[in-house]
Amino acid sequence: MGYEQIRIVLRNDLSEIAKLHGELENFGEKCSLSSKTLFELNLILEEVLANVISYAYGDNQRHEIVVRADLTDGELVIEVEDDGRPFNPLQIPPPDLDRPLEQRSVGGLGLHLVRELTSSIEYTRREEKNHLVMRKKTEKSKPRQRWM
Repeated sequence: MGYEQIRIVLRNDLSEIAKLHGELENFGEKCSLSSKTLFELNLILEEVLANVISYAYGDNQRHEIVVRADLTDGELVIEVEDDGRPFNPLQIPPPDLDRPLEQRSVGGLGLHLVRELTSSIEYTRREEKNHLVMRKKTEKSKPRQRWM
């Protein structure tokens, strides 16, 4: 029933991720998201953005990354759009968590975490841009009890 949305434009600089937290905090408050859902939303976006910023660009130029989040009827739709190298994270196999840590290949845990925290992930490449859309069921925050 309700509908809320946020749009944030970030530069391809890791320091920009901190800018996201305040915006998401306001969004979460406006939408009455539980602290757990807000924490997971921050974690999802930190992982995705760190990968985009660290690996999508090789030209040392400034690029913009657009983050959108919409909340409709208890479902959070999160989109990250960047003009970096084509990269479909869905083609990356999940890490083998049964192997000892020293025998695992480096990387992939962040993406594994994103997969675990979302109900679905879709990737498309359109107009020279990567579009990653993630869906997540939300929990509303519980009203605070008043003590008399």
